Amino acid sequence: MSQTAHIPSHRKPRRSASKLAFRAGVAGGVLSTIAVAGAAAPANAEPVTEKTLEMPTLGSLDADLASAVSASAEASQQEALDQSLAAQENAALQKAAKDARKAKAEADRKAEAEKARAEARERASRTAERTSLAGTSSYSASDSDDSGSSQVATGSAAAIVAFAKAQVGDAYVSGGTGPNSWDCSGLVQAAYRQAGIDLPRISYDQSSMGTSVSLSDLQPGDILYWGSRSGSYHVAIYVGGGKYVGAQNPSTGVVERDLDWDPPSGAVRIL
Repeated sequence: MSQTAHIPSHRKPRRSASKLAFRAGVAGGVLSTIAVAGAAAPANAEPVTEKTLEMPTLGSLDADLASAVSASAEASQQEALDQSLAAQENAALQKAAKDARKAKAEADRKAEAEKARAEARERASRTAERTSLAGTSSYSASDSDDSGSSQVATGSAAAIVAFAKAQVGDAYVSGGTGPNSWDCSGLVQAAYRQAGIDLPRISYDQSSMGTSVSLSDLQPGDILYWGSRSGSYHVAIYVGGGKYVGAQNPSTGVVERDLDWDPPSGAVRIL
């Protein structure tokens, strides 16, 4: 045996002719089928194309923008209208509240005025009654003055004295001019008004009027003052019998006092 008898061959075995013929037939059949299918396809078939999205045109964008602007303008107009209506309603409410406060204030003022008139009528009635009594009895003080002679207030003096005495017990209020509260000059001014005489409002102006009289020669209706005549700080009305009526201070109110309780600095006579 030769040395190469047992070495296998590395060559691939040749395919048999029958297998090659079979494969050729299969390939030819496939190609024939493709040819037939191509011939059977319609000649006018449309080629397949890709679909693309349509982009909006400039005209449609303008229309949308105009619509948005119009809607925004309408919304702004509606908001402005709502704000205007709200402002009008607020103004109407404020005016109604103001009118109500004004009406209440006017009603309160009328009520106070009516109350003051009622009190004035009552005081006038009391004053008239006192004046009538003074006229029928020739008003004489129960006591004598420093000179020992009896004092009689008649006419205008009687009206002044009667009014002053009618206010005894009223309150003292700085700046008060009645009808229920007074300061010293307010009471003197109101008392002299009963006699148709208008006096200044301030005490030192009142004591500067008329003629100066001695404290030993006083008559009912004379104005007493404390301090200097041109610079008095307090005034009162001499009512006869060595007494005077004045709005003293907040603790005492309007009182009737003897001259020696708080001797005045001087006196003036207006009547």
